[in-house]
Amino acid sequence: MDPQTAIDLGQQAIITALWIATPILVTGLAVGLVIGLLQAMTQIQEQSVATIPKLMLMAVAASLALPWLLAQMMAYTEGVLRNIGQMF
Repeated sequence: MDPQTAIDLGQQAIITALWIATPILVTGLAVGLVIGLLQAMTQIQEQSVATIPKLMLMAVAASLALPWLLAQMMAYTEGVLRNIGQMF
């Protein structure tokens, strides 16, 4: 395997990981922002008030996006396995 192939494979892996993490991270960011604003308005600074809804909604986002996430991971894996003969 030449260095350029290894770099391309690593780059594709990182991009795929970022795409897979995006729906969950964006959900956590949006929920955290809304809860932070509500905490600032009500002056309630309890950490569990922010953590529990964020975890619950991130789990919901992960379960809703699961078919798409699995399709992305399978497409990457199939691409790697299909081209494995050309890599070595």
